[in-house]
Amino acid sequence: MKDVYNASAWLVDRNISLGNGARNAIVTNDEVVSYAALEKSVYRVQNALRELDVRREERVALVLNDEPAFFAWFLGCMRSGVVPIPLSTMLTGNDLGEIINDSLARVVVVSAQYAHHLSSIQRAASHLKFGVIIGSESSDAELKVFNWHEFQDVSEAPVADTNVDSPAFWLYSSGTTGFPKGTIHRHFNLEATADTYAKSVLAVNQDDVFFSAAKLFFAFGLGNSLTFPFSVGGSVVLDSAWATPRGVAETAAKFKPTLFFGSPGLLASILDAGVPSDSFSSVRLAVTAGEALPGEINKHFSETFGFPVLDGIGSTEALHIFLSNRPNDIRFGTSGRPVEGYKLMLLDDENREISEPDLPGYLHVSGESTAVGYWCRTEATKNAFRGEWLRTGDVYVRSEDGYYQFLGRNNDMIKLGGIWVSPAEVEGVLVEHPDVLEAAVVGGYNDDGLETSVAFIVPKSGKVVDEASIEAHCRSRMASFKRPRTIVFVTELPKTATGKIQRYQLRDQIAKKR
Repeated sequence: MKDVYNASAWLVDRNISLGNGARNAIVTNDEVVSYAALEKSVYRVQNALRELDVRREERVALVLNDEPAFFAWFLGCMRSGVVPIPLSTMLTGNDLGEIINDSLARVVVVSAQYAHHLSSIQRAASHLKFGVIIGSESSDAELKVFNWHEFQDVSEAPVADTNVDSPAFWLYSSGTTGFPKGTIHRHFNLEATADTYAKSVLAVNQDDVFFSAAKLFFAFGLGNSLTFPFSVGGSVVLDSAWATPRGVAETAAKFKPTLFFGSPGLLASILDAGVPSDSFSSVRLAVTAGEALPGEINKHFSETFGFPVLDGIGSTEALHIFLSNRPNDIRFGTSGRPVEGYKLMLLDDENREISEPDLPGYLHVSGESTAVGYWCRTEATKNAFRGEWLRTGDVYVRSEDGYYQFLGRNNDMIKLGGIWVSPAEVEGVLVEHPDVLEAAVVGGYNDDGLETSVAFIVPKSGKVVDEASIEAHCRSRMASFKRPRTIVFVTELPKTATGKIQRYQLRDQIAKKR
């Protein structure tokens, strides 16, 4: 029989036993929460779950901002053996309801500003019985709704006798290509990311202050703001507002984080906004994920603010970054090398391993943080989870000396004149233009039905860019067959909450114009 192991106990109880009770766990503009106070909040949630008759391995949906209540509910659920499901706060009530209905969750917990979604959620989620609002807002939803202040029992609650393989939490995929899939993670997966990426790449320690612009409801933010700081008794800075360049800079200047996490698009926007160069003076490392970080942006950001930017790749299924650059080992324009504790391989179209360098292949990863599969998605699970290997869906090449370069998702590659073209490579050239902020390249079809490439370009604020300038820039930097055939200037690119460009929306725009 497997030994008892509980992720919440490892993250919170262990810190109390190590004497960290009085240390700051969570810092916001309004309050500071110690580890001891967080433990009480966890008990409070556990006692609330008992009152709501939520039983072990049942699901609880969380539509919560980056606030202390997120930590209490996420950790409290796991400590009781209940499965929390953090959901995107950017979704509509109907979208949330469809996901909650898919999960069969009987309870949903929402921040006050999302209380108005409860009616829509309830109409779409037939199994839902209870709602809990963090705040004093009311709701006209037909289900029974409580306010968080109605649950005041903070007496000690027991730790469920879970083990490393017990279901701990679900994360729904961002849905860039279809309806989101419930990704099932076990209790040990959180510690696995701390033992690998946080330890070997970031070298996190108790004195670190973590600040993530990426939110807690998806895998990247969950590791940045919860797993990593609590793995060492550090503290996390929370800002419930959606990230803006100046807002992020002001928070960093005020709370002095040592580690900063954001998307490549946010870093580009920070540069474009011209925030004071000393805004991030306390930061020792920055980390990006979600989309490939163009080398020019990486170099410019590092030089402007005076610390390394580590670009890497992770996924909802792998829970955090498994391929990354290192503080003293950065190769601009690449995702670096495998993180200690993970194995990587590239496969061709015939599922044969590619051993030669510089040949594109489908990236597969093996590691202890990998999910066990998707909820009620048998075919999708078979396609993605292959024994110990996870098929990421990303196309990469590996250099002779072991660095991996992103070429695109397997359905993003463009074939022009019979030659495969990487959107990421073209985008990397486009953002080197002094007046270009962001770029996304997708495939389309011309009037003759032949595949072509379209570049969507966001100019920097106050800059005007014309097509001739872009063409001249590309002509001097890439082969003719790689150059975008059509240029479209836009004010912003459609993105998921994780910062990934929703290329299917761009392809839809092209299709509608034909």
